Amino acid sequence: MKIKILMVCLGNICRSPLAEGILKSKLDSNIYLVKSCGTSNYHIGNRPDRRSIAVGKKYGIDISSQRAAQFTVNDFKTYDFIYAMDNSNYQDIITLTNKNQDKNKVNLILEELHPNNNLDVPDPYYGGEQGFENIFELLNKACDNIVLKLEKLS
Repeated sequence: MKIKILMVCLGNICRSPLAEGILKSKLDSNIYLVKSCGTSNYHIGNRPDRRSIAVGKKYGIDISSQRAAQFTVNDFKTYDFIYAMDNSNYQDIITLTNKNQDKNKVNLILEELHPNNNLDVPDPYYGGEQGFENIFELLNKACDNIVLKLEKLS
């Protein structure tokens, strides 16, 4: 049975698709399933933002076939680990359940880099190309730490 990991942002077109692609590139797909979604329904079915696709491609990661989806309560049953990109989306996710076992699956992704700091991955949507480069670096480092954490569990 695969270990399932979900990356979540607001629209599922900028941050979480990159996080999905980055983590997938670092893990064995026979052991792990990595997906992404958004807490909103703004972009369901759309490809990731062209700037997310471009920065991924720059580093050898193709996320162009991903399609935006929305987080649902069923995701608590499906996924073992749920990573929110920011505090707002974290709150949106945990308000969908009152079960501690569900809430314990959810964490801010940057907690993997800076524990107990409650830091957000900045949303690059309204900015320029550099914002996408910056979030790639943050997510890449966080995903390295997730890989180390998963290796310790196995």
